[in-house]
Amino acid sequence: MTIWDDIAAERRANADVLDGLTDEQWTVPSLCGEWTIRSLAGHMIVPFTVTTAKFGLAMLRARGNFDKANDALACQQARRPTRELAELLRANAESHFTPPGSGPLAPLTDTLIHGQDLRLPLGIEDRRPTERWAQSLAFLVTPAAQRGFVPTTLPSVRIAADDVDLTHGEGDLVTGPAWALSMALTLRPAALSHLRGPGLPALTAWVG
Repeated sequence: MTIWDDIAAERRANADVLDGLTDEQWTVPSLCGEWTIRSLAGHMIVPFTVTTAKFGLAMLRARGNFDKANDALACQQARRPTRELAELLRANAESHFTPPGSGPLAPLTDTLIHGQDLRLPLGIEDRRPTERWAQSLAFLVTPAAQRGFVPTTLPSVRIAADDVDLTHGEGDLVTGPAWALSMALTLRPAALSHLRGPGLPALTAWVG
C-alpha cells in the first residue's frame, strides 16, 4: 500500500465511525479544542467542500487569523445533516489534497489525529495499524510538523514508542504507544495517561 492508500483507508474508517453515532454522541466534546464531534466532522470535510476562494474570504472575515477562519468553516460545514458529513468524507477518501508546502504525511497525520479525537472521548477502540502511527510520529518530530501540528519546539525529553521502533530527542525518557505520543505532541492532554517514564512531568507541562 502507498501512503495515499493509508490515508484513504483512514478516512473511510472515520466515516464508518460517524455512520454509527447516535444523536447524543454527535454532541460529545471531541479532543480537538472546543469542537464537538459534529464540529470535528465538519472540519474533516473542509478540504473537500471549501474552495480556495471561500477559504480566502473566511480569512478576510477573520482578519487573517487562521484559527478563527478554520473554526468558522468547520462550524459552517457541520450544519450539514450528519449522514451527509459521513458520506462526504467517504466520497473524498481518495483525494490527494495536501496543505500548501506539505507532503502526504501531513494529511495522514491529520486524519490519524482527528480519528483519535473522535474515538477516544466516545470510548471507541483504536484498531488502526501501528505502522501508520509510526509514520505520523516520525513526521511530528521533524521541523516540517511545526506548520500546523506542533506549535512550538519539542520538549526536552526523549520519547520512545513501545509498539514501533522509534525514539527521538534527549533528556528524561517518556514511553508509550506511538498513537499516544503522537497525540501528546499535538497537545492532546487526554493522551498523557497512556504514557509513562521520568520525562512525563516535563512533557505534561509542555502540553499544558
